[in-house]
Amino acid sequence: MQKRQQPGRRTVLGAAALGAGAAVLGGAGQASAAGRGTAGRELPVPLIVGHRGASGYRPEHTFGSYQLALDMGADVIEQDLVPTKDGHLVCRHENDITATTDVSAHPEFADRRTTKTVDGQQLTGWFTEDFTLAELKTLRAKERIPGTRQHNTLYDGRWQVPTFEEVLQWAEREGRKRGRRVWLHIETKHPTYFRGLGLGLEERLAKALRAHGRHRRNSPNFLQSFEPSSIRRLGELVDCPKVVLLGTLKDRPWDFTAAGDPRTVADLVTPEGLGWIAGFAEGIGPDLTVIIPRDKDGKLGTPSSVVKDAHAAGLVLHPYTVRNENTFLPADFRRGTDPTAYGDSLGVFKAYLGTGIDGLFSDNPDTALLAAEEFRTR
Repeated sequence: MQKRQQPGRRTVLGAAALGAGAAVLGGAGQASAAGRGTAGRELPVPLIVGHRGASGYRPEHTFGSYQLALDMGADVIEQDLVPTKDGHLVCRHENDITATTDVSAHPEFADRRTTKTVDGQQLTGWFTEDFTLAELKTLRAKERIPGTRQHNTLYDGRWQVPTFEEVLQWAEREGRKRGRRVWLHIETKHPTYFRGLGLGLEERLAKALRAHGRHRRNSPNFLQSFEPSSIRRLGELVDCPKVVLLGTLKDRPWDFTAAGDPRTVADLVTPEGLGWIAGFAEGIGPDLTVIIPRDKDGKLGTPSSVVKDAHAAGLVLHPYTVRNENTFLPADFRRGTDPTAYGDSLGVFKAYLGTGIDGLFSDNPDTALLAAEEFRTR
C-alpha cells in the first residue's frame, strides 16, 4: 500500500472553488488553477460528502437522511435530480421509483407501470417523468435495499420525496440556524435521456440556483454529472464549481455513446483526458476502483497515478462511495461471513484518504469523518 499522505503536506481546493476559487498546491506535483484567485478555507480537506444524505441510516434522498448527515457533520450533502412530468426537479437517485417509494401499493397508479430503456438499460417499473409533482407527493419514500439495511425500514413511509426547491429552502434555513453555509453536491441524472423527452435538466437546475443566489463561483454547491456534455452545458448557464463523475475504467459516458465518441473512462483519466476535463470543470468524481484497483480476489491493489495526474491538471478528486457493510467493502476489509454486518470500513476510508484525494462520498458520514480527521491539516 502506498504510504499515506501526511496532513499539511499540501493545501488543496477542498471545494472545487472556495470563495472565488483557490490554487491547487502540492510539492513536486504542484499545479495551479490559474485565474481562480485565492480564498480562505470554508471546507476542510479532505471533505466528506453525505451520499444521498446519511443513507446508511435513513432511506436515501429524504429529509431524514439529509438532516442526519448534516447533524453528523458531513461537509457537503448530495442530491440527485430527476424531473416530474410537469417539469419539477425532485431528489431521487433514479427516475425509476419502484424500489424507493411505495408506488406499487397505490392501485390508482397501477397502470403507470411500464418498461423503458434508459441509457441503454431496459427497466420495468414506475418513473418520475410519468407523474405530476402533485401525484408524486402522494407517495412515501422507503429503503432501497431492505435486505442489507433492515434497520432503515423502520423509517419506511416517514417522508415524502423532496423537491429540489424544498432542499434549497432547507439549506437556507439550516444555514441561518448554524451561522454557516450548507454545501450541496448536485447531480443531473440521465441528462441526455431527459433532454430527449423535452425535460432538460440543466436549464431547470440553473433557474433554481439563480433564484436562490447559488449560481456564482463562490456559491456553496458543486454541480456533478456522469455526462461531460451536461457539465459543459451547465458551465454556460452558471459559474458554480463543477465535477465530472466517472465510472469504472471500462465505462463510457452515455452522452459519448449517443454521440459516437469512443472514449472510455480509461481515456479520460490519462493526463490528456484530465487536461480536457480541466478545460470546463474543476474536479472529477471517479469510482473508487479508479483510485485503487482491486485484484482478482477483490482485494485492494496498488494505487493508480490518477490522483497525482488529476492534481497536476488542476483538478480536485471526490471519488465515490465507501459504505460500512461487508458486502460493499474490498475482500481484505470484510469481517465475518455476514454480508450485512460492518467490516473494517475505517481501514478502507484510511486507505483511500491516504492516496491524497480531496474528498470522499460515504453513506456513513460519521465513520468517514472519524477517518478524515487523521488527514486534515490541524
